[in-house]
Amino acid sequence: MNKIRFARFATSAVVRQQPERAIARPRADVGGPIEFSQPPYDPQLGDYPILPAVSRQWRKPGDQWWDSQGRRNFGEPVHEQDEALTVWAPDVYPISGPSAVFQFSLAVLGFIGFGFFLSTIRPERPAVPREYPYDGLAEQLGGQINKANTGEEVEE
Repeated sequence: MNKIRFARFATSAVVRQQPERAIARPRADVGGPIEFSQPPYDPQLGDYPILPAVSRQWRKPGDQWWDSQGRRNFGEPVHEQDEALTVWAPDVYPISGPSAVFQFSLAVLGFIGFGFFLSTIRPERPAVPREYPYDGLAEQLGGQINKANTGEEVEE
């Protein structure tokens, strides 16, 4: 029993030697976009050709491919990262960040402008809104509308 207590104390003391700030320090590469980069040389590939990392989504669709769905010819060497470069991989977006923000801003301004346009061409009301005397008949209808009900009856 004493050995177990000592072992727990010893392991917790080892863990406590490192300051908590060092353990919880955020890494700089967390949360940002990941850039795909090809290593210059991989010794495990041997004499296999080093192919450029270009997605097959950029290839033109048509009948010129042996595998028209995957846009690939028979006997064509497969890239090392083929699963990330096929047509079925996540889409490659050709739009840059500033261009996407500009297009989104145009869409938002278009919706706001359309709403403003609709508010300006709306016809006027055909009738005048009702007006009641004595502050909208507040006392006759039981008191103020926005006043909380206290549950107490008022004697008149």
